Amino acid sequence: MNMQNLMMQARKMQKDIEKSQKELEGKEYVGKSQIVTASMSGSNKLVSIKIDIDSISDDDRELLEDMILVAVNEAIDKMEKDKEEKFGKYGQMFNGLM
Repeated sequence: MNMQNLMMQARKMQKDIEKSQKELEGKEYVGKSQIVTASMSGSNKLVSIKIDIDSISDDDRELLEDMILVAVNEAIDKMEKDKEEKFGKYGQMFNGLM
């Protein structure tokens, strides 16, 4: 493989990565627990928290806090899995080159 072909492939890969990044940043990831729904953007920003307040009593604040953690972490896990699926192939390519 000559250097010119290698450079062309690198440029194409860079464009593919940039396209995938923009695609992921435009997505929204939703995590749910029993009474909490958390939404996050693909750029790691918490977009919204929705709480089904009718499902809890005033004494259940600690439960609510735990449910928020579960929902937010689920949204983060979905986002990270999506990123791994999009960008994992590029990591495998670099391993073959080095």
